[in-house]
Amino acid sequence: MESQRGTGRTIRSVEISFKIIESLKRKGGAGVTELATELEHSKSTIHSHLGTLEDLEIAVKEDDQYRLSLRILNIAQHVREQIGNYDVIRKEVKTLARDTGEIAQFGIEEHSRVSYLCKAAGDDSVETASSVGTQQPIHSTALGKTICAYLPRERVDEIVSETEFLAQTENTIATAEEFYEELEAIRERGYGIDDEENIDGLRCVAAPVRNGEDVLGAISVSGPSSRFTDERLHGELADYVQGAANVVERNTNLS
Repeated sequence: MESQRGTGRTIRSVEISFKIIESLKRKGGAGVTELATELEHSKSTIHSHLGTLEDLEIAVKEDDQYRLSLRILNIAQHVREQIGNYDVIRKEVKTLARDTGEIAQFGIEEHSRVSYLCKAAGDDSVETASSVGTQQPIHSTALGKTICAYLPRERVDEIVSETEFLAQTENTIATAEEFYEELEAIRERGYGIDDEENIDGLRCVAAPVRNGEDVLGAISVSGPSSRFTDERLHGELADYVQGAANVVERNTNLS
């Protein structure tokens, strides 16, 4: 069965299978009844989808529970290899986390949101809401805004048209006009800031990773506002992320 969403058509059965995969990822494993209750579908529907996922070796059944198979790792590895040289990016993210003692991350833009490719924690870091493979709003994150600042104007306009500018905190950018002004400020100074815009008490600074006129993504460091003072944010930490971005650019095949 097809359903209308946005400007295109979606296949209902594919949506159900993907929601099952997402649930199994989140839970680590689940049974038919649990999934049927959570996803609000009949047990027979869930059972049929799980059977198909098992036949395709995407899911594994153990007693009366299902979990994702190791084949997912192969798919994930393939995705990572599409983003330049993943090993270089991962190494630099780890180095940034070690040198600053904070959370370091690398993100790219997908579907008008920022998707996290790498994340590493320093010795003094505090946990953040993001994790590898998840997405966050592009308008309220340093990574998202920094990437947007270097995208072609046509693509930025598309992203803006798809963004609701929902308030994550009192500091979140609320309008398209403010967003465009922020992108201009990022281009002028060469790095982006999240000033408690996505999570109260958390600040972040990010630098773009570019290949000529193209932007691959951005690299950032995040931490509590008590440690991320204006002086440190715009000084030491901005230097760290810009230096990390330069290392990735020099050592990654971005062509």
